[in-house]
Amino acid sequence: MRQDSFSRLQEALSRIPEGSVCIERHTECGRTPFSDRLRAETDGRGMLCVYPVYEGIELSHLQFVSGRVSFHHTASPRVLEITHCRSGRAGWDLKDGMSVFLGAGDLTLHSTDCCADSVMTFPLGFYEGIALSVDLDRLDQKCPEILRTAGFDAGRLYERFCIPARSEALSARAETEQIFAPLYGLPETLRLAYFRLKAQELLLFLYRLAQLASPEKGIARYDSSQTELIRTIHDRLIQDPGQRFTIEELSREYLINTSTLKSVFKAVYGQPIAAYMKEYRMRRAMELLRESDAPISDIAAAVGYGSAGKFTGAFQDIAHVLPSEYRKQFRGR
Repeated sequence: MRQDSFSRLQEALSRIPEGSVCIERHTECGRTPFSDRLRAETDGRGMLCVYPVYEGIELSHLQFVSGRVSFHHTASPRVLEITHCRSGRAGWDLKDGMSVFLGAGDLTLHSTDCCADSVMTFPLGFYEGIALSVDLDRLDQKCPEILRTAGFDAGRLYERFCIPARSEALSARAETEQIFAPLYGLPETLRLAYFRLKAQELLLFLYRLAQLASPEKGIARYDSSQTELIRTIHDRLIQDPGQRFTIEELSREYLINTSTLKSVFKAVYGQPIAAYMKEYRMRRAMELLRESDAPISDIAAAVGYGSAGKFTGAFQDIAHVLPSEYRKQFRGR
C-alpha cells in the first residue's frame, strides 16, 4: 500500500519541475482568500488544488513527493486549520519546541497563528492529504443552514482548538474516515457538492467534540530536538542497508535511552525500527532486481541478508512473490 501510494503520487506529479509547488486555485467556485497570499517551497515536487467551499471556508488537496515543504501565509488566531493525512506521514516542528506527526487517517487542528511560517516534513518521502481552513468569525456570521439547525456555535471551536495557540492531533477513527475518504478522487462535477456536504459534517463532528467535558487524549507530541536526532539515526541506518545495528548500539552511540529511541522512531516513521528497515531493505532489493543483473545472493548480501533463504522469506513477506519471479515480471515488460 505504501509503495502503491508513492508510485501513484510520483505519476500524478511527474510534470511538475523538481523543487516546485504548483498551486491551482479554482476561482470559478469563488474567491480563495486564504491561499491568495500563500507561498510554498519544497525540496521535491508538490501540488495544492484549492477550492472555496463557503464564504470563509476553503479546502486544499495537497500532494507531495518530497522530504519537506515550507509554507508562508497570513496568520490569524481565529482561522482554524484542519489537516487530514490520507497517505504517507507528515510532521510539524511547532513554535513551542515540540513536534507532532500524522499517519494515515490522523487529523491535526490549530489556528493559522501556529503554522503561518512553518515546515512540514514527510519522513517517508511522500504525502497526500486535505486541509480545511475555516474563518470562525465569518462562519458565525454566515452559518450554513444545517449547522444553524444544530445550534452550531463557532466560538466553541475557537475555545477548544485555537486557544491556547497550540496544535492538537487526533488519531484515525471511523467517524473521520467516513468524512474524508469520499473527498479523494471525485469527478470534477461532484467536487463542490461533496466538499460542502463533508465540510458541514466535519464541523458538526468537531462541535460535538468541543462540547465534551473531558477532552480526549490526542496524538503524543515529542521534543523537536529528539525528533531531529531520530532523523539523523534514520539516515545512518539507510546509508548502508547491508550493515545492521542493534538498538543498544544506536542508543550508546547517540546517547539516547533505548525506550525513547524506539517510541520516537515509531512516532516519526510510523513503524518500529525493525519493521521499517525490513521494508526499506526489500524496496532497495526490488530496485536492484529491476535495474541490475546481479545474482540474487549478491542482492541479498547488499541489503543485509547473509542467508539467501532468509532474504527470500523476507522478500515474499513484502512483495508476495519470489525474488526471481519479481525480476521476471519486470524483465518481461
